[in-house]
Order: sequence, then C-alpha cells, then structure tokens
Amino acid sequence: MGEKKYKRIVVKVGSSTITHSVGKLNLTMIDNIVRQLVDLKNRGKEVILVTSGAIGAGMGELGCEKKPRLIPKQQAMAAIGQGLLIGVYNRLLREYGEKGAQVLLTSKDLEDRDRYLNAFNTLMTLLEYGVIPIVNENDTVATNEIKFGDNDTLSARVASLAEADVLINLSDVEGLYKGDPAKATESLEIIRKVEEITPEIESLAGSNKGSEVSTGGMTTKIEAAKAAVDSGIIMIIGPGYRKNVIIDLVSMLEKNEEYNLGTTFLPSGGSLSKRKQWLSFNVPVCGSLKVDDGAEEALVNKGKSLLPGGIKEVIGVFSTGGLVRILNRDGKEIGKGLVDYSSAEIERIKGHHSSEIFSILGYINQEEIIHRRNMIIGG
Repeated sequence: MGEKKYKRIVVKVGSSTITHSVGKLNLTMIDNIVRQLVDLKNRGKEVILVTSGAIGAGMGELGCEKKPRLIPKQQAMAAIGQGLLIGVYNRLLREYGEKGAQVLLTSKDLEDRDRYLNAFNTLMTLLEYGVIPIVNENDTVATNEIKFGDNDTLSARVASLAEADVLINLSDVEGLYKGDPAKATESLEIIRKVEEITPEIESLAGSNKGSEVSTGGMTTKIEAAKAAVDSGIIMIIGPGYRKNVIIDLVSMLEKNEEYNLGTTFLPSGGSLSKRKQWLSFNVPVCGSLKVDDGAEEALVNKGKSLLPGGIKEVIGVFSTGGLVRILNRDGKEIGKGLVDYSSAEIERIKGHHSSEIFSILGYINQEEIIHRRNMIIGG
C-alpha cells in the first residue's frame, strides 16, 4: 500500500564499471547495464544514462594498453572513442527494441542561461519521444572529468537539471565503508543510509579510494550526493559489478524495504529543486512580461504554461533563455520564468495563437513563451 513511484531515474556509470583494468571497454558489463535500463523503461520509467568510457574506447581502437598521462592525449583518445562508445550503446539498445541519443555537455552549458534551457528542453523532448539520453562530458573541449570527477559531478547536475527522482551512481565498490576497503584485513561495515552529510561522512570519503581506472574515487561521489540531496533527489552509491543492481536498487526504494544494498543518501524534506533554486537565487532578472486576466488565471490556478496569446506587454530587452518577471495587468508580480524567445520575438508574436508563431517568425522554438517547468509562480 502506498508504494512511492520513482518515475525519472538517472544512472551514472564510471570508467571502473564499464572498462577492464587495461582500460578497454567491458562489453558484458555494458550489455548488463543496457538491459536493466530497458527493463526500467518497460516498467514505465524515464531513464537517463550518464556514462564515462570514451577514453577506454579510444584506447581499444588504437590498441593502447596504458592510459596516457598527458591531458591532450587523453582528450584525443576521448575524441576517437566517443563515437565508438555511443555506437556500442545504440547497437545494444536496438537489440532490445530501444533507441539512444548522444548528449555531450560541459559545465559551461549548465551555467549559461540559454544553453541550460536548451539542454533541459532537449532532454525533456528526448524523454517524450521515448528515447534514452546518453550523457557524457565533452572531453575534447573540457577536462573536468579527466582531471577530477569521472562524471560524478556531471551526473548530479544532470539529475538536478532533469528533476530526477533518483540518481544511481554505480561504482567498483558496494558503497561507503567505515574505513579503507583497499587496506582492510577483515570485513568492513558499509553505511547503508545517510540522512545528513556530516564532516564525519566526508572524512570517510577520503579513505575510500577509487580504482586505478576510475579518476573520481569516493570524494567526488560524496560531493555529487551533496548536490543531489540539496536538489531533493535521492542518490545511491551501488556496486556496478553486481548483476541487476539497478533493478534491485529501484525495487528497494519502491518497496520501502530496509536499506540493504549500496549506500543511500536521503534529502531532507521540503528541498527546492535545483532548477527552482537556480531560478530563484542565481539568475538576474532581465525583463518583464505583462499578461491578461485569462493568462493570470491559467498560470496561478491551473498550472499552465505561458502562451503568446496571453501577453499584453513586453518590458525590457532580453535574449532567449533570460529570466523575466511575469506581471498581471495591474503590474503585480505573479511569477518568474525562463523565456524560449527574445524580447524582440515576443513583441512580434504577443497576442497571437501559438499556431501562428511559424507564419510570423518563419521558425518556432517552442509553442510556449515560458513552459511551466521553467517557471516559478508566487514566492
């Protein structure tokens, strides 16, 4: 009774999970992960995969047995391997009747308003199409993953961007240990549930080292967990080597069973989504849109998006992706949101039906001026 349904799930797999010790791709592990993602999708879930492994694929293609130490050489390996990596995922997905889409991101893409909005819209559209987004950092132009995080940070930011319910971070260890598993002479206790990331928890991360293949280790996973729970998202560190681990972790959450697999980080109640935090506190307002009574009613009481037909006045000059205030006809602020059109474009299409946007502008970004998911109404 009352099982909680976790609809949108982000799964992060690191190099240590999908590559062999010599750096080349572990096709058996990749196939196991893909089958689980498809199984979740068959159960009605929306799944996003954040993957490492481009460097390993490049190494395999060139016959390199040792990972190069120089960053430019690693970037070259990633450039060679990224196409191969997405090819492996897509080939396996097609065998199970599904499709994947490559999404390459950098941290700058999630800091810039316009690119952030574009990335969000792309992810949501892919999910609407029933396609599984396969996300990796664009290592040919960004070195964050190579140098520091093995996509741990990226996975938390993607989960926040997509407003996921759960982030599953697969590792080469079962979870967060009370001690260093590499030096243990006897079985160590695994911390199964973390309700607050205290300095003690962070200090434990320093003793849980990553493998030779992984670049992140446990420290970056704890940083990712902090970002996830601050966004109201559950994050689990789980053993990537265990068969059906993704399915088992989701079932553990849905059945509200004892936490007996991996380490689960729980958000505190009432957490504001990361995107809503970003909209509320970190983005400067660059203009306003005054709406009519019908639009105000639709936005405030019916949870609708803002369409061009309800806009009466454009105030200020702003670009696509800018944050604007939404004002009622008396000039009172009723909300804020990220616009899918510039002020000049909105000036031309205000008062018109969405079906007229193309005939007026010659193109169409979205049917809405501000989509509900990119909007805050009230405080």
